[in-house]
Amino acid sequence: MNVFAFDIDGTLLDSSDVDSRLYLESVERVLGNVELRSHWSDYEHVTDQGLLKSIILDNRLEHESLLIGKVKREFFQALKDYLNAHGPFRQIPGAREFVESLRRSDNTRIVYATGGWRDSASLKLQTSGFPLEGIPLGCSDDHDDRPSIMRNAVASLSVKPHTITYYGDGTWDKVACEKLGWRFVAVGMELGGIEDYRTDA
Repeated sequence: MNVFAFDIDGTLLDSSDVDSRLYLESVERVLGNVELRSHWSDYEHVTDQGLLKSIILDNRLEHESLLIGKVKREFFQALKDYLNAHGPFRQIPGAREFVESLRRSDNTRIVYATGGWRDSASLKLQTSGFPLEGIPLGCSDDHDDRPSIMRNAVASLSVKPHTITYYGDGTWDKVACEKLGWRFVAVGMELGGIEDYRTDA
């Protein structure tokens, strides 16, 4: 069985910029004017929970679990408000049709594996028309680090993978695939990857 795993923001949906902005705004509303590192790549784990734990540690804040819960709720509400005001995120061209075609195939299985939190990831996929029922969703609620999130998603399948191919748009996706020994397919301009699933995938 061939398994295809997908990141979400920037890979299936054109949502990375908005997602990052809403995340930072939520962090600042809950934690205040905290000090941040220069780039996401400066953090060990580029996931919603991994980043937040590092930010809390860097700024010597207490009550980590309480603060994480507050930021998660703030972010989810901000995301709902954005979608209500602007509508669903646009898909990367051809992404939904590509996922659906893999889902219909007898010799493939698909999973989602994202650095985002489960509720927000599910909401983004659902409102943009991507299938959810019966498809594992690995997310930052399960693990701080991306390789564990990805491994956990595939482990949720009831089949033994023959091959695993991961589609992602970030350098951290590529690094995670190297650690796991998975095939990596780059998406988006930053990595010189595919920009249209109808012609490039």
